[in-house]
Amino acid sequence: MGQWAVIIPANRWADERLFHHDTVTVSAGTSSVRPDDEVLLVADGTVVALARAAKSEAGELALTYLRRAFDDPAPAPEFGSLTEGEPTPVDAETFRRFATALGAEPLGPNRPTWLVSVALPIEATTPAEAVRQFWSHLLELGPAELPTYVWPSGDELAMQAFVLGAEANQDPEEEDEDED
Repeated sequence: MGQWAVIIPANRWADERLFHHDTVTVSAGTSSVRPDDEVLLVADGTVVALARAAKSEAGELALTYLRRAFDDPAPAPEFGSLTEGEPTPVDAETFRRFATALGAEPLGPNRPTWLVSVALPIEATTPAEAVRQFWSHLLELGPAELPTYVWPSGDELAMQAFVLGAEANQDPEEEDEDED
């Protein structure tokens, strides 16, 4: 089984941070990556995930996530010279070090439960019309403009706002204080 590193293109990396996918497809040029090879995914000079190659054909490499560290990636200056679209072989020691640094995704009963909410004030004549407008606003505004609120189940006071997958301050009073 081979061990590789490959860069996730910037636009694909942004999509991966916003939406949960089980797989990711990257351009692989004339790749030597084979099914079941393991691949470190690199973005912005960090290792962000570990994946297993599912298939490689026609310049595309399909990878299935094994571990993700999107919110706490492992710094990887040694991969700064990688060329996008060209999987690079990685020696066993380096590969093992990064795979360990990524940790394991919590599964099963120890996995935390989060409540996620989007609240929009909508004027409508009926509840059904309000729901239609709600979904239209979600599609129109999307994750770039619409804050999403998240908190650990049972701890509403820990609520945080996120925009584009990153924590965002939504308190206008605090923004005014910052400007003074």
